[in-house]
Amino acid sequence: MKLSLGPVLFYWNRGKLLDFYAEMASQPLDIIYLGETVCSKRRALSLDDWLGLARELRECTRAELVLSGLALIEAASELSSLKRLCGNGELLVEANDMGAVQLLREQGLDFVAGPSLNLYNAQALAELQDCGLRRWVLPVECSAALLRDCLGQLDALGRPRPEVELFAYGHLPLAYSARCFTARAENRPKDDCQFCCINYPEGIPLLSQEGEALFTLNGIQTLSARVNNLLADYSEVQRSGVDCLRLSPRAEGMAQVVADYHAVRQGALPPLLAQGCNGYWHGRPGMLAAEEVGLC
Repeated sequence: MKLSLGPVLFYWNRGKLLDFYAEMASQPLDIIYLGETVCSKRRALSLDDWLGLARELRECTRAELVLSGLALIEAASELSSLKRLCGNGELLVEANDMGAVQLLREQGLDFVAGPSLNLYNAQALAELQDCGLRRWVLPVECSAALLRDCLGQLDALGRPRPEVELFAYGHLPLAYSARCFTARAENRPKDDCQFCCINYPEGIPLLSQEGEALFTLNGIQTLSARVNNLLADYSEVQRSGVDCLRLSPRAEGMAQVVADYHAVRQGALPPLLAQGCNGYWHGRPGMLAAEEVGLC
């Protein structure tokens, strides 16, 4: 299977972003996603900067480079930026909003269907294949059973299967809101947030009244508290028709994460248990690990 590096979901400064991608350029990755998917106010790198970074990465990596768009379009300025992104003329685009799908279809361009498009059945996939869908990133709550059913439906319709990408590692993006939760946590209005989410390179943990970690706040995005990790499920994932595993960037330790997944795809035995959660893949609550629901 291929390994992909998803777009950075958190707000990092320019220096940290450039250092991160310089490190990732030497890793055994097949696809690298660039760009901002969460908040248009995060401007450590502009669109021109992302394209410039892509040109530099082409010199030192064989990985396919993809440009990701916002998952929630709220303003005319964001739509204008999305049009520029979709018409960048250099990179394949990951559409995370149906507006991007429309813009790409009008230009006759292929695209990656990001996880926030919420595609759950063969009919929806076939519709977007007609619009140019090349690769399908499953919604993060999809189970192995749902994936197999969906691919079986595609086969029954006589449609070709798209390349299938699964969110295999990282905090799971669960929801988006017009309200910025990070600004609210600091008692700031959204329009005067002072980019405070840059102070939280892996978001803000949100606890229950009992002190249990439930979610991670990341600007307008709500993520899982626990890190999703499907390394121990590698064999079943491979049998289920997945072509590519997405590793979502974290502030530290990503080189080791890539190395662990690469070793398994090279023939090393997967661990019996992997640190983190994998409930969604098994059709259970996503915050659980398989051993917690008796599946190991």
